[in-house]
Amino acid sequence: MIPDAVFQPSPADSIGRDQLVIGVVNNMPDGALQTTERQFRELLLDASRNCDICVRFFSLPGVPRGHRGQSYVSQCYEDIGQLWSGRLDGLIVTGTEPRANSLTDEPYWFAIRELVDQAEEHATSTIWSCLAAHAAVLHLHGVERYPLHQKLSGVFECAAIANHEIVANVQSHRYVPHSRQNDLAEEGLLDKGYQILSGSPEVGADMFVNRGAPLFIFLQGHLEYDPDALLREYRRDIRRFLVGERDNYPAVPRNYFDFDTEAALAAFRKRAMIDRHADTLLQFPQHPGKLANRWRESAVVIYSNWISHLARVATQGRP
Repeated sequence: MIPDAVFQPSPADSIGRDQLVIGVVNNMPDGALQTTERQFRELLLDASRNCDICVRFFSLPGVPRGHRGQSYVSQCYEDIGQLWSGRLDGLIVTGTEPRANSLTDEPYWFAIRELVDQAEEHATSTIWSCLAAHAAVLHLHGVERYPLHQKLSGVFECAAIANHEIVANVQSHRYVPHSRQNDLAEEGLLDKGYQILSGSPEVGADMFVNRGAPLFIFLQGHLEYDPDALLREYRRDIRRFLVGERDNYPAVPRNYFDFDTEAALAAFRKRAMIDRHADTLLQFPQHPGKLANRWRESAVVIYSNWISHLARVATQGRP
């Protein structure tokens, strides 16, 4: 899938003077690479309102990729070495699936550490998503993530904890999809001066920011997710169990499926535990009923607030 024309990477000399330029460093695995790209393009489009936005796509070196994924990145993304050439008003950095127990053992650790340093020096504002948020706070202040007993997957209600321009006009209680195997201790974040904007007992710190400049926004959840994202991940994890790539059967995403679907999935799980082979997935419920996309409205408002922040800073910097 090639990006829509309105969001295709543009050479620096073709970017309009009044355009906002947002870079997306997409580090997701091959299977989710283009889906994540689409999710962010659609969210930015919905949030841009009257702003004219140009999006530039990149990916970190060292992220494990197969031949097709590497070929796609090489053809459709800019080289990461060109990130700071030309205009860049804001930056989004995605996470990826963890492969090592420690972030410092990941093959892209040195690359993401350098990216954090460069963003501190050059970026107006950066959104760090999921694993990228964990890597950034580890490098900046030594805040270590810790493994969860079970993957946190589902849609969770998060409450507002503090006022900030990024969450202006956002409901005090909102829903956020989370899908991660690690967490950050709220006490550790507060001790290092971070401001937690939203959270809950189930997810901990959902969104937090630094207190200086440039503005760094850290998201442990996935505001960009489309309605089917958690379903696709759940099916992927079931398949990994069926073919022996993981030992335990994945838990059903919480607060996501309707009652009848959860019953059907429970029945499928019993069958899969007995018939453990890839073909069993053919019997997976064909049209599982999911709850409505309860996070889209607040996601659009949050990203719209961020775009407004970028536009204000850009305007102040223009002659």
